[in-house]
Amino acid sequence: MKKRVKIICAVCLFISLLVVVPGPTSQAQHARIADRAEQVEVSFVPGRVLVKFRPGVPGFSAKDPMAEVGARDAGEIANTDVHLLELPEGADEEAMVRAFEARADVEFAELDRIVPPAEMVPNDPLYVSSDAWSLRRIAAPSAWSTTTGSNSIIVAILDTGVDGLHEDLASKMVPGWNIYNNNSDARDVYGHGTKVAGAAAASSNNSTGVASVAWGCRIMPIRISDASGNATYSAMANGLNWAADHGARVANISYIASNSSTVSSAARYFQSKGGVVTASAGNNSTFDSSADNPNVLTVSATDQWDVLSYFSNTGNNIDLSAPEASYTTKNGGGYGYAGGTSISAPIVAGVAALMLSANPSLTATQVQDILKQSADDLGSTSWDSSYGWGRVNAARAVGIASGGGASDTTAPTVSFTSPAGGSTVSGTASVQLAASDNVNVASVSLSVDGVSLGTDTSAPYTFAWNTTTAPNATHTLVASATDAAGNTASASIQVTVGNLSDATPPAISITSPAADARVSSNVSVYVSATDDRGVVKVELYVDGGLTATSTSAPFMTRWNARKAATGTHVLQCKAYDAAGNVGTSASVTVYK
Repeated sequence: MKKRVKIICAVCLFISLLVVVPGPTSQAQHARIADRAEQVEVSFVPGRVLVKFRPGVPGFSAKDPMAEVGARDAGEIANTDVHLLELPEGADEEAMVRAFEARADVEFAELDRIVPPAEMVPNDPLYVSSDAWSLRRIAAPSAWSTTTGSNSIIVAILDTGVDGLHEDLASKMVPGWNIYNNNSDARDVYGHGTKVAGAAAASSNNSTGVASVAWGCRIMPIRISDASGNATYSAMANGLNWAADHGARVANISYIASNSSTVSSAARYFQSKGGVVTASAGNNSTFDSSADNPNVLTVSATDQWDVLSYFSNTGNNIDLSAPEASYTTKNGGGYGYAGGTSISAPIVAGVAALMLSANPSLTATQVQDILKQSADDLGSTSWDSSYGWGRVNAARAVGIASGGGASDTTAPTVSFTSPAGGSTVSGTASVQLAASDNVNVASVSLSVDGVSLGTDTSAPYTFAWNTTTAPNATHTLVASATDAAGNTASASIQVTVGNLSDATPPAISITSPAADARVSSNVSVYVSATDDRGVVKVELYVDGGLTATSTSAPFMTRWNARKAATGTHVLQCKAYDAAGNVGTSASVTVYK
C-alpha cells in the first residue's frame, strides 16, 4: 500500500504544464496555468513532462504504472518521438522527471520549461551608436558582393511573432503559424520577434530604415510565445517542425534552448530537411556545463571590439559568437537599437541564409562546418567556451559556400609591384602590391623590419612609407595576403634607404603665450615647428630647465606655473628632426 501511495504522489506532479500540442490549448488549461503562476514563480509548464522512449519501446500505454495513477499521454511532437505527458492535479513535476529518467526504457525526460526571450536592452545612452558596426565587423559588405540573399531561402523566426506590416519587413514575409494559439495569426504580441527578424533579413538598400545580413531572403514568422514573451520547449519543437515542413532552410530561436533534448530532437528533424538552427546563448553571465548540441548552433555575444560581451553566457555548448547589437525594426513601425544574444543569433542565421543563397545544395552539416571553419578565432586557439569556434565571418563563409562548399585550402598569391627588390628608396616611397586568390582576397598587409605599416582590404593595395624615419641602411619589407578562408601567403624584398644627409635643423617659434603675457596655474605652450624631413620631438624649457616634451603634432606642451615664483620667467622650445638636428626658438618672457 505504501508503495502505491508513493507512485500516486510522484505522478501527481504531471498536470499543470502549458499545453502546446498539435491541437489548440483549451481555455481551461490556460486558466489553470495562470492560476498556478499566481501562486508560485513558474519556470516550466505545470502538470507536464516531456518524455522520449528508447527505440523499439512501445512507449506510454494504459498499462503503464504511471497511467494507473492518472498520468495521460497528451500527444507526440511530430518527427521527434517525444511524448507530452500530463500529470494529475498536484503532481511533483521534477520528481516525475527523475522517475522517468530512472527507467531503462526511457531515453530522456525533462520539464517543459518556459523560457524568457534572450533580450538585452542597454540603458547607457553612450552605448547607442548610429553606425552599422556589427555588419562591418562580420565582413558583410564583402559577402554582399557575392550575394545579398535569395528570395527562395526562407528564414523562420521562432519568437513572439513578427510585425508583417512593418515598412522594412512587409515585402519579405511568407505565411507563418501561431503555435501558441494554433492558428495563422503570427503577429508580434511582445515586440521581441520583430527586432530579431529585422536583424536577420530586413529589407535593405532601399533608402529606408536599417540594413540586415540577408536582405534578399524571406521571413517566416512562427509565434511560440505567450503575450509576455515566454515560450516553452514544446512550442519551440512544434515550431521547428512546422517551419521545416513549410520550406524554411534556416530557423532562429532567440531563447536559451540548446540544452533541451526536446528542442534538439526537433532541430534534428529540421536538419534532415536541409535546414540550420541557431539559438541564443543567453545574457546571464553564466557558464552552461551541458554538452554541445550538434543540432543547434548556439551563439554568444561580442562587442564592437571583438571582446566577449560582459553579459553573454558561455559554456560547453557555444559554437560561434557574433556582434551583440544592431539597429533593427520595431513592432508597430520604426527602428531602434537592440542588443544581447537575441541579436547575435539571428546575425548568424542571416549568414547561414547567405551561404544557402550562394549554394542551395549545401547540407545542414556543411553549413555548420563552414561557419565554424571560417570564423575569426578570437579566444584560445581553436574552440573555446567563450567564443566557440570564433566570431562569425560572412565573407569567408559565403566565399567557401560559393566555391562549392568544400574547404578552401588554396592560399592566395602576393607580390611587390613597386619598389623592386634591391632598389634604393628615399623620401616617401609608394609601396604597391599585387594579390589574387581562387575565391577572393580578404586583406593585404605590409610590414617593414617586422613592424606593421598597415592593412588594405581592397585593390589596388598601395602603402606610403616615410623612409626619412628609417636609417640609411638595408630594410626588409614583407607583404602578406589573406583569403576568405583564412589561408595566407607572403612575399618579401629588401631595399636600401638612401636619403641625402640632413644638416638643416627644424624651424620653430612659440605662438602662445605671447611675450609679456601674464600667466597662472597650468600654461599651455603652443609652437609652430617645420622641417623638410619632419619634426619628431619638441621640448619646452622654462628658465633654462627642461620642463616638458611632446612627440606628436601639434607639439603642445604644458608648464605648471603654480609653484613658480612670482615675477618674470623665460620660455624657450627646441625642435628635433629624424636626423637629430635641433632648432631653437626665440625666448618668450612671461609674468606671473
